[in-house]
Amino acid sequence: MNVLIIGSGGREHAIAWKVAQSPRLSKLYIAPGNPGTLTCGENVSLDTSDHAAVVRFCKDKQIDLVIVGPEIPLAAGLVDSLSESGIHCFGPKQAAAQIEASKVFSKDFMRRHHIPTARYATFTQLDDAIRYLESVDYPIVIKASGLAAGKGVILPETFEEAKSTLEYILIDKTFGNAGSEVVIEERLSGQEVSLMAFTDGTMIVPMLPAQDHKRLLDDDKGPNTGGMGAYAPAPAFTTEMMNEALETVLKPAINGMRMEGNPFVGVLYAGLILTENGLSVLEFNARFGDPETQVVLPLLKTDLLDIAEACANGTLANVNIKWKKGTAVCVVLAGKGYPEKVESGKSVKLKSLPQNMVCFHAGTKQDGTNVITSGGRVLGLTAWASDISETIEKVYANIDKISFDGMQYRKDIANRALDGEK
Repeated sequence: MNVLIIGSGGREHAIAWKVAQSPRLSKLYIAPGNPGTLTCGENVSLDTSDHAAVVRFCKDKQIDLVIVGPEIPLAAGLVDSLSESGIHCFGPKQAAAQIEASKVFSKDFMRRHHIPTARYATFTQLDDAIRYLESVDYPIVIKASGLAAGKGVILPETFEEAKSTLEYILIDKTFGNAGSEVVIEERLSGQEVSLMAFTDGTMIVPMLPAQDHKRLLDDDKGPNTGGMGAYAPAPAFTTEMMNEALETVLKPAINGMRMEGNPFVGVLYAGLILTENGLSVLEFNARFGDPETQVVLPLLKTDLLDIAEACANGTLANVNIKWKKGTAVCVVLAGKGYPEKVESGKSVKLKSLPQNMVCFHAGTKQDGTNVITSGGRVLGLTAWASDISETIEKVYANIDKISFDGMQYRKDIANRALDGEK
């Protein structure tokens, strides 16, 4: 099979790394890719917002399957354009991708299909939103409805803070059009779990549950980020919880999408919170999570290409998806200043790693023969081993094989799993 992967981050490097292991792969292209994906296939400089150019490329190179990594091309309808030209895709069409692209759509969809989620209200006008704020007697979260690169979720501590947050989203347009509508919802408490699932629009198969670490600093302190590391499987997420998630969240979501005429194909990601009253959905994403993909895919035993092709063809029921025993941990190595003002252009030095380890590139680019930093989250160092303590030890013992000026990372990734927190 000839395969094209769309994207350039750590998630796409992990997907490319896994696809490259398939005996069925003839040729792998990544657009635009990064220095890490160069070891898996051929990077191509393709403007992925130009759908006609992507279609032409696929026809020229006889691409059998396109795997779309990030949310922006999904929300922009790239899968629709490719499908209309007869090109198979692993990823949802634009109407189905709304489950991530519009938080208002997502919350209303959950309400329609009785999927457990926090109480909420949506607003386009500041005065209405402030009146609502005055009426609630529980802690809240304010979310920009559209895609805001993971920065559109704010947790205000006071009424004044909530009011100024609404002003800078709705009036100052801090997030542009993504903030033309806001969701004010109840803030729930409990451990968070990322549950991704493969689906062909009818059948849905959950992956191993993972836990992401959103805060910049140890002990969950500091600002929110795109994710400073992850581990899988998450011991806090029991078999009973998996069954509950399948019956109350994943199946109703996939069935609801299909019933509404927007079958969802690809990866459905449910951001769950384990509250005292059971599971609740914080958000849905329409694609693999980042950095969760970097810990889930190393534990996947089944050929990812077989799974992706079956999802695209509607034959997922014929694939027996198997997982390796053991655990995986990914530590994100971020640039100085992340997540605010990031310093880029630093030279990256990488030494070879032992077996069962891989360094996924996220914010890097080629500069002649050198690799330099080009984003906030630069690399994701991932290890996998039989038990969690061994895996944590392995990943941290090898961080000194990587260096760039201003490198920062958390020292406590996956410690929660060590504590045996349930």
